[in-house]
Amino acid sequence: MASVYMPSIDVDQLSKRYPVAVKESGLGGTLRHFLRRQYRMVEAVQAISFHIEPGEIVGFLGPNGAGKTTTLKMLTGLIHPSAGTVRVGDQVPFQRRAEFLQDITLVMGQKQQLLWDLPALDSLRINAAIYGLSDKEFRYRVDELTEMLSLQDKLNQPVRKLSLGERMKAEMMAALLHRPRVLFLDEPTLGLDVNAQVAVREFLRDYNRRYQATILLTSHYMADITALCQRVLLIYQGRLIYDGSLEGLLDRFAPYREVTVDLAAHCDAATLSCYGELESLEGCTARLIVRREALTQTVSQLLSDLDVQDLTVSDPPVEEVIGRVFAAGVVTG
Repeated sequence: MASVYMPSIDVDQLSKRYPVAVKESGLGGTLRHFLRRQYRMVEAVQAISFHIEPGEIVGFLGPNGAGKTTTLKMLTGLIHPSAGTVRVGDQVPFQRRAEFLQDITLVMGQKQQLLWDLPALDSLRINAAIYGLSDKEFRYRVDELTEMLSLQDKLNQPVRKLSLGERMKAEMMAALLHRPRVLFLDEPTLGLDVNAQVAVREFLRDYNRRYQATILLTSHYMADITALCQRVLLIYQGRLIYDGSLEGLLDRFAPYREVTVDLAAHCDAATLSCYGELESLEGCTARLIVRREALTQTVSQLLSDLDVQDLTVSDPPVEEVIGRVFAAGVVTG
């Protein structure tokens, strides 16, 4: 039996520059802006390169304005790169060929494609017509996705009457009705409650396993990344500063450990701050951030100075690591 072709994602020295108008304040600045407009170039994405294998789920992380959405738009062909190349399988995205569009989908948590006042099923029928699905295939795929997303008895309701979580699931169904093999997901769980986030994650894991789909996922919810991705790309100020495992991210960008100490009696914050950066103090339990090279000495000092009931040392949560990377402005390593 012939093997099924699965596309990979190849990005080489991809860049995007935007001209942005510069306007001075005051009436004179407004007149000059109107008569002789000046521009400056903004480097939204700067010579990034990576390769994603078929069937991989990769997290794409970075602060607001780092270039994540711009990169996704270049990967899906919505905008042309200023330099570099990108291929999804054997297709060049910005050529927007039918074969490419059949292979991919882009889900943006802050955008919607379902018609607000119509039942979701009507919007799904429109999508089916666009992708040339037969009635039989349409019914089969709707039944399959309805079961996977637990949307029974919801598709005949107007979209405006669905909860936010149900609406996001219906949006996901509309985006995946044509069964794409490459998913570009930009904040797919944005604004959802914890239960809805978990449901969307489980669905994406199931879809990946069932169809060996390639997924590139951006999210501000680190639980999305840790639940789905073994590999992450980290972008900062348009530059790719890390490409590797989550564990490797901790090793590279977290030169400190987290020490949680349970004390026999309450201790004030000022005293505890002498042993490291005090992250939290609740009752007799304190959480400290300690540099790795000072860890042994700090732990010994804690046990010597204070009445310690229990003490644990661990890596800090990955969201804190990434937050510190961005706060410190780390762009190389």
